[in-house]
Amino acid sequence: MRLRKKPHTFEKLEKFADFVTVEKIVSERAGNWRKIFGNDNQKLYVELGTGKGDFISQLAEKNPQINFIGLEVEAAVVLAAARKIADKNLSNVRLAVFDINNIAEIFADNEIDRLYINFCDPWPKKRHAKRRLTFIKFLEMYKKILAQDGEIHFKTDNRALFDFSLEQFALADLKVSDVTNDLHANEPPDNIRTEYENRFSAAGVPINRCVVRR
Repeated sequence: MRLRKKPHTFEKLEKFADFVTVEKIVSERAGNWRKIFGNDNQKLYVELGTGKGDFISQLAEKNPQINFIGLEVEAAVVLAAARKIADKNLSNVRLAVFDINNIAEIFADNEIDRLYINFCDPWPKKRHAKRRLTFIKFLEMYKKILAQDGEIHFKTDNRALFDFSLEQFALADLKVSDVTNDLHANEPPDNIRTEYENRFSAAGVPINRCVVRR
């Protein structure tokens, strides 16, 4: 569910300007992300639709040797995520208010080592299939910006979306592994649950997950 637009959100985001950017600025950073972080980390992981930052903040805290970027179109949601990042004092995270439809504009070819797609909008109506983040149009963009050994980690509660996505991965000539339709039945110890994941799991909804490689 989308948050209501709140006044002065962008003004509040200015407090976090050292690690939060907006679309007109972030589009200038393709190919330069490792320099922007200013550390020796070699790996760059990106979360599409980072929400309120529960997942990326936990992941970055556990993996200080990796740099993380969270993309989210809703400024108010980014503000919530920024507060979590600041509270944890994480220097290996950058957030951006950004429309994922334009993702190819902000990363150079082969720049990303891993993409996370967690509980994206399933767009259940057939006429909206092209809006799904696992539609082949998006997959072709991801392939361009992923490293040669890059990965996509995909989780969703929506079985129809998951099955659709598996078909799209095959169409895009991507290799799929670690497929499960009930992640929590034998949950890996390194799995980090998102806010939605906890909510769906508590309601008894199984979680689908897979890893996709070029």
